Amino acid sequence: MIGPFRRALWWAGDYAYALAWQARAFVDRTDAARYRTGDRTPIVVVPGVYESWRFLQPLVEALHDRGHPVHVIDPLRDNRVPVTAGARIVADHLRLHDLHDVVIVAHSKGGLIGKHVMAIGPAADRIRGMVAVATPFSGSLYARLMLTRTLRSFSPRDATILALARETAVDSRIVSIYGVFDPHIPGGSHLPGATNVMLDTGGHFRILAHPRVIAEVAALAERPGPSAGA
Repeated sequence: MIGPFRRALWWAGDYAYALAWQARAFVDRTDAARYRTGDRTPIVVVPGVYESWRFLQPLVEALHDRGHPVHVIDPLRDNRVPVTAGARIVADHLRLHDLHDVVIVAHSKGGLIGKHVMAIGPAADRIRGMVAVATPFSGSLYARLMLTRTLRSFSPRDATILALARETAVDSRIVSIYGVFDPHIPGGSHLPGATNVMLDTGGHFRILAHPRVIAEVAALAERPGPSAGA
């Protein structure tokens, strides 16, 4: 049983991490094109709601340093578009840059977009798999309390959430990573049929910096596959 003091510490640390990286993302002017070089499996990064790709920049840089070309999706901006629209934007990017055998690395809402691309639409066969961090695959009970339509769309009763839940064929190619406590997703991010990795810490944002995230991406992206010559 996790006590209230521990939860409060995780919650405070989570928002400190989020505020720090949102502030850095606001001032950073790094050109995302510099990360597209590399000869290993291509990575496509999909951030969460109200996040630009720069919020995930530590992951982007770490994966690029491992030799992966990393693509960010500039047209997503801060990812306020509906999941279906976000999936079309990602699929268009995959086709425009002729990417194949891609591994998606996603945070929160980004995991819903990634699963939509994998399961529904013209770019599904371009995806090897996905590592999703703190994704509300079953929605969030808090969504009904939110003031904006963007956040209310995470309701467990939302049509897109329910439609994606029915698309189980791709779940075995998804790694879902989440903490023992998530202040935004009380029901957790467990996805039946996926590889579920529960970290021994809490949070919704700060777990992006957990070393297990990079380890799971490496396990998926660096095993033999079409892009590695298999």
